[in-house]
Amino acid sequence: MFNLIENSKTEDAFLATEYILTDGLFDAPQDFKRINLFGKYTKRFSNNSKLSIQASRFASNWNASGQIPQRLVDAGVISRFGAVDATEGGNTSRTNLNVSLLKPINENTFIKANAFYSQYNFELYSNFTFFLEDPINGDQIRQKEDRAIYGFNAEVSKKKDNAIYQFGLGFRSDETNDTELSHTKNRYETLEQLQLGDISQSNVFGYINADYTFGKFTVNPSVRVDYFTFGYNDKLATSYQNLSADKYKVSPKMNLIYSINNQFQVFAKSGLGFHSNDTRVVVAQEGKDILPTAFSTDLGTIFKPFPKMIINTALWYLQLDQEFVYVGDAGIVEPSGKTRRMGVELGIRYQLTDWLYFDADANYTYGRSIDEPKGQDYIPLAPDFTTTGGLSFTKFKGFSGGFRYRYLKSRPANEDNSIVAKGYFVNDFNINYEYKNITFGIAIENLLNTKWNETQFATESRLQNETNSVEEIHFTPGTPFFIKTKVVYQF
Repeated sequence: MFNLIENSKTEDAFLATEYILTDGLFDAPQDFKRINLFGKYTKRFSNNSKLSIQASRFASNWNASGQIPQRLVDAGVISRFGAVDATEGGNTSRTNLNVSLLKPINENTFIKANAFYSQYNFELYSNFTFFLEDPINGDQIRQKEDRAIYGFNAEVSKKKDNAIYQFGLGFRSDETNDTELSHTKNRYETLEQLQLGDISQSNVFGYINADYTFGKFTVNPSVRVDYFTFGYNDKLATSYQNLSADKYKVSPKMNLIYSINNQFQVFAKSGLGFHSNDTRVVVAQEGKDILPTAFSTDLGTIFKPFPKMIINTALWYLQLDQEFVYVGDAGIVEPSGKTRRMGVELGIRYQLTDWLYFDADANYTYGRSIDEPKGQDYIPLAPDFTTTGGLSFTKFKGFSGGFRYRYLKSRPANEDNSIVAKGYFVNDFNINYEYKNITFGIAIENLLNTKWNETQFATESRLQNETNSVEEIHFTPGTPFFIKTKVVYQF
């Protein structure tokens, strides 16, 4: 990272860049390349206004080993880092520009606004089922998209007496050209175009938020209104089709907070939201049930038993109405039905010394599909227990770093829990030493060399030499014991 403007009270600018090249951990070389560029300029004015401009560029390409079936690993045909179709892979890039302004009107009122633009390109080759659909050429697919995203957000915040008011509005528009799903062979041969079209989706929104304080009580009502327009031009249709739909949604929310004293706070939060479906789902449903309502509520406490310890607890509930899902791998729309989730969360933050910190978060969740019969109502890949945490230390005789853990319990991979996605417990460690303008660092991922799966799905597949298909866990392996070193020089 390079500071382009230094020792200035009114402006600063910096430029950062990163380039990564690796063959990865897999048996088939990944040939992974990635470049990141980031720049930011900030100008501060005498009236406490601030203007920021930031731009970034990201580009990457790779070969992939994909999701492999457990049966091949169990039989010793391939290793955990092997591949069935080594021609999977892809490339992607994104260019971003964001301009933001913070401007005080007076001591009680200020405005913040930002405008953004992003150009996104994506091309991915995958093979999830191998030779299930096409026993001759295989089932490899290409997903490709060229997307432009732009929009604007603005908010006015005003403090008056015992209240704070916020008024906001904005919009976002997504436009894609030639969004494609095709059947391919060995990445370079296109056998059939399954889906091809242009997508347009826009969202205009506005909201009002208020915070009222009455002694130990804080009341926070708010409401947001969203208006969506959807359009899809199907380029594979025999005649021109420009399908469209529109929908609006009102989402009220209410939060109540009671501060018993400086050490204990109780809160209740609830509200309505929604899930925004893919445009191809919207036009397939002819605009019906396209913004399913989500209702959620939290009841919790914030407790500070000691000056340097904070404990958070919460009971929560979430219900999502009928949702339609666009399955990009197959180009089809599937209903997922209503779901209900509830759980309890615990979070702890403790500053043991001036330089040593401990934190931990745990969450237990009970989630089921509402309309399915008992035993067939599991939500695939939804865990019922997760926890993360660790120790961190900073500025101790030039040293900094920490030890982290994450645990994910085994979970159902399908609706009847007959296929299980295995959980894992993984630890990471890093340590850095700063000497003048130079920082030396070591990071160890998966300290105990645990065999864990990063992604897991219950998938039906058939290999080229198999007569019948098999439904079982297909996975991509998690990183094994891995050491990275770094040397950073600050100019």
